Amino acid sequence: MVSFARNSKSVIANWWWTVDKTLLGLITLLLLIGIFLNFSASPSVANRIGVGSFHFIKRQLFFLPIAYGLMLFLSMQKLKTIRRTAIVAFIVTLGLMVLTLFWGEETKGASRWINFAGFSLQPSEFVKPSFAVVAAWLFDGQKKYRDFPGNLLSTSLFALTAALLLLQPDLGMTIVVTAIWGFQFFLAGLSMWIVGILAVLGLIGIVAAYFIFPHVQARVDQFLASENNMGYQIKKSLEAFESGGFFGRGPGEGIVKMNIPDAHTDFIFAVAAEEYGMLLCLLIVGIYAAIVVRTMIVSAKDSNLFIILSASALAASFGLQAIINMASSLHLMPTKGMTLPFISYGGSSLLATAFGMGMLLAITRKNVHAEDKDETD
Repeated sequence: MVSFARNSKSVIANWWWTVDKTLLGLITLLLLIGIFLNFSASPSVANRIGVGSFHFIKRQLFFLPIAYGLMLFLSMQKLKTIRRTAIVAFIVTLGLMVLTLFWGEETKGASRWINFAGFSLQPSEFVKPSFAVVAAWLFDGQKKYRDFPGNLLSTSLFALTAALLLLQPDLGMTIVVTAIWGFQFFLAGLSMWIVGILAVLGLIGIVAAYFIFPHVQARVDQFLASENNMGYQIKKSLEAFESGGFFGRGPGEGIVKMNIPDAHTDFIFAVAAEEYGMLLCLLIVGIYAAIVVRTMIVSAKDSNLFIILSASALAASFGLQAIINMASSLHLMPTKGMTLPFISYGGSSLLATAFGMGMLLAITRKNVHAEDKDETD
């Protein structure tokens, strides 16, 4: 029997007394909300495509314990193990992203998925958390060792990652990775002049993407179109928000959700609005904000640059993805096929988010990294 006494030397007891329980509790709450919303959102989609009402729910419940177990396992690891895990994961995901260009399953004009044993894997979902930790390690190495070309290596890996994402193409994921990398570079001491130059180059890149990628142009045009020419899913999403009001129609009572094709993935926030109202929506926004702010506060108290950069980047990536999904549902930005972390249906998204949050929980543990926080692999 495992002892949770403070003086216990067991790995689990040590983890329990050092892990940030506030972060763990908030993440667990998001997962529970995701289960309830999948029960509300997925049956209508499953019935529409003829796979059985509980098809998506069963698949999500299959991945959920695996994802939660992965997160807990990673949260118990030392910094050295987290760094090595991120490096291996980054290399593997880059290889899988290359494979998607040749053998990937094409959906909506993009080749981002690989079919394996009846499941679809999206490798780019795993590149966000793994790259965030690898880049943090490289920036930290640049500061520690005069001859270590951490900034150059980080820039090269970023360019390679962005190129593979654009070849799929996946502009949204490219923007997220770019924003996180730029955020880390800024925290690592990048001058404001270079930050300004990179910001201008980023804006030029986004404008160029409008003319290069037809699907980007179509989404931007839809976003800028008049209300009468608005995209079908956006119209229904806004209708769901209006239908739900402040308190919602009640669990399982949603009507508009029945006509939203991606109600269980990209537009699950609209389902939350219709059935549970703005109350639940505000709670969800608050949970995401609390996770990001809590992480920033905890990491800022540490003196180790790797911990600051990696934890901040993982939290920022998590929060930015949530913002993009929710803003798309509310027609505050062009639609983007990006899931709501821990809430939307999707095995790849669930596992990748758990992978990132597991590393985050490990990195932010209290007083357990003294022996290895100054080591470099």
